[in-house]
This record gives sequence, structure tokens and C-alpha cells, in this order.
Amino acid sequence: MSIAHLRKEYCQASLSENDVDPDPIKQFSKWFDEALKAEIPEANAMSVSTVGADGRPSSRIILIKDFGPQGFDWFTNYESRKGHELQDNQFVALLFFWIGLERQVRIEGRIKRLSAEENDTYFHSRPVKSQLGAHASAQSAPIANRELLEAKYVQAEQQYGEHPPRPAHWGGYRVVPDAIEFWQGRPSRMHDRVQYRLQPDGTWQRTRLQP
Repeated sequence: MSIAHLRKEYCQASLSENDVDPDPIKQFSKWFDEALKAEIPEANAMSVSTVGADGRPSSRIILIKDFGPQGFDWFTNYESRKGHELQDNQFVALLFFWIGLERQVRIEGRIKRLSAEENDTYFHSRPVKSQLGAHASAQSAPIANRELLEAKYVQAEQQYGEHPPRPAHWGGYRVVPDAIEFWQGRPSRMHDRVQYRLQPDGTWQRTRLQP
């Protein structure tokens, strides 16, 4: 079978702009809980898309660590490619894809850095080996081979032991959304799409989009 003929009919559920919660964060929380209950693999995984100073977009998968009325939080190396791109362009797009439920959630907004206190709290809640990895890896920078990377990890382990400090270049971002779209797969590619857009008065306007 050719790739062009690979297709799946979506028929699990529907989505109406009249039935969703007026608050998109509450609607996201509902869908996120349903993804967890359905045991969707890595339900907390999202694609994060950024744009560099040269106008070229890039995407990668990152795990969300918290969300709520304040926004959507995740952590990384500030000196990574995405970190540098976010210095040049503070707009970011997130995408959750829960194929087991035939659902997507698209989130767009502006980024802000989390506080040092928030960064410290989360960093020290991570497994020690992950904390050491943050010291060992200069994320996105070239390295000659795997052996050198592992040697850097051993060096960090010897230097910090069981209590590594949070590196200054490691911390969190918060996406403050201004647009959130919920997508539910439907038969014949007539999918349901409900978009929320933040209004100047702080309320959210709901709109059905054509598939």
C-alpha cells in the first residue's frame, strides 16, 4: 500500500461549540484527564514550535509540567536552540495529539520565564540522575561522540554527588495563551474544530472553524 492511501476514519466522538466549557483551560483540563484515564501513551507530551531570528521554524517534543489559569509550564536548557529562538521571538505554539481519542489541542501564545524559586522547586523534585544530566549536557551544542558525553556525566556526578545545584542556564517557561483550538476527528474528514481567542477584556470568544 502506498503512503498516499494510508488513512483512518475517525468516529469516536463529536465536539460542539455549544457544549464545551466557556473557559478553555477548564476544557483542556477535562480533555487532559480523559487522555490520562484512557492511558494514552505520554499524554503529557506536546510539540513545541519556535521561530528563530532567521524566520525558520523548528519543533520538538517536550513534556508539560503544569498548567492552569496562569498558562502552560515546561522546563529546558535556556542555552538550547529553542532557548535562543525564544530570546528572538517570544511567540510559541504547542500541540497535543492524543491519537487514541482522535483529538488534538493547539495552543498559541507568548512565552515568559518562570521565577528562580519555581525553577529551583521543580529542579530538585527531579531524579538526581536527571539533575546531573542538566549539568552534563550543553543542549543542542555539537559533541564529538557518545563517550565524551558520558564522561561529562561522570564528571558532574563526581563533582556534585547526590545534591547538584540547579544550573543557571536551566529553568522553566510559561506559555500565556491567546488562542486555543480543540480538534475532534470525525468521519469523512469533516472534523470538529472549536477555537477560543482571548479578547481585550480578558474573556474568551468561541468560534467553530471549518475542517
